[in-house]
Amino acid sequence: PPGGEGAVRAMQMAITDSGVPPERIGYVNAHGTSTQANDGAETAALKTVFGEHARKLAVSSTKSMTGHTLGAAGAIEAGLCILAMRDRVLPPTINQEVPDPECDLDYVPNRSRKAEVDVTLSNSMGFGGHNVALVIARDVA
Repeated sequence: PPGGEGAVRAMQMAITDSGVPPERIGYVNAHGTSTQANDGAETAALKTVFGEHARKLAVSSTKSMTGHTLGAAGAIEAGLCILAMRDRVLPPTINQEVPDPECDLDYVPNRSRKAEVDVTLSNSMGFGGHNVALVIARDVA
């Protein structure tokens, strides 16, 4: 959908189910297929879900490095969220040379970044409108 309504619902449900306030989420592994329609819709969805906090989030698409692994993508990207928390390094969105003006969040362009992140969110969107978001926290206490 143009506004990413399915992604909005998936992220809101994951955040609610996790019990973690959205402001604690510091990194999002975006579905990020590098297509104008999908990336624009996901950016809009992130802004809807996180409001002003969206501007403070680090977001990247690890598909820029791995390619789209289809059915394995969600598991790989969840693992990368765990590694980002463990190693305190956010993976970049590589080859981001000319950003789309509609995708105006911090997409960790081209280079990894050291950061202390205790809560991450991973988005996975499948063909036909199947959307899943997963909140992964180091410690919610």
